[in-house]
Amino acid sequence: MKKLFLIFLLFCLPYWASAWGGKVFETRTVKSAVLKMDRKYAVYLPEGYDETDRSYPVLYLLHGSGDDHTGWVQFGQVQHIADQAIAEGKAAPMIIVMPDANTGIKGYFNDIGGNFNYEDFFFEELIPHIEKTYRVRSERRYRAISGLSMGGGGTVFYSLHRPEVFAAAAPLSASTGNWEFEQFKIRHKDGKFTEQQISAYFDRHNIENLLKTASDEKKKKIKEVRWYISCGDDDFLYEGNSLLHILFRKNDIRHEFRIKDGAHTWSYWRSELPLVMEFVSKSFMQY
Repeated sequence: MKKLFLIFLLFCLPYWASAWGGKVFETRTVKSAVLKMDRKYAVYLPEGYDETDRSYPVLYLLHGSGDDHTGWVQFGQVQHIADQAIAEGKAAPMIIVMPDANTGIKGYFNDIGGNFNYEDFFFEELIPHIEKTYRVRSERRYRAISGLSMGGGGTVFYSLHRPEVFAAAAPLSASTGNWEFEQFKIRHKDGKFTEQQISAYFDRHNIENLLKTASDEKKKKIKEVRWYISCGDDDFLYEGNSLLHILFRKNDIRHEFRIKDGAHTWSYWRSELPLVMEFVSKSFMQY
């Protein structure tokens, strides 16, 4: 009898784990008129999503260079980590959206020539699609963004460009963009773009310039965003993240800044994801 019971548990535990936890749909699509193509994304739906009519806050979770919308699913173990953080009460139940920024042209921004405007797609098409398709709370206080490396850069600049959209931003090992114009100009000295185009692109993707030229109202919105910045002490992007911290301090932008043991690796980002979920949940709930 004991042996039969153990066999029963062996077969039933995977079903129970699935039934109790959230669900991940790895490849869903949204039609983009801006990009003139279908775009993929993965989505995590918390436990109970199908059983109630409850609406949920949303975390947009961005992958790094070389990955796609499946990165956080396959390497980041988002389903397991999110289920555990929510079950332990450390994070609020939330929907997690993982868009693909590696189809065709790689990156989260509009390109210099204006021929592939991914950032416009993200705000004008992806967010509205998510809020129409899923039971998402659409107020700013229920919307957060995070990402690693290239996605960390997307997190930083999206939150500086459109701070009225997000309640919290948590860049991990962020690629912080271009700090010196002359170096940036040399890298694009191929005759494809005018100096005016290169200068305008640099200004839009230079953190110091964005803060310097922001209106008082925009600075106020940037300061309202709850910021969590994290990078490993052996990460090659350590310097840029440190400069971001210093610049935020000089501009009186409150933020959590964490340098921890680690490098530019999935083990570091997996360890940070539950902390990110806990951090953004404080924006979703009264505290």
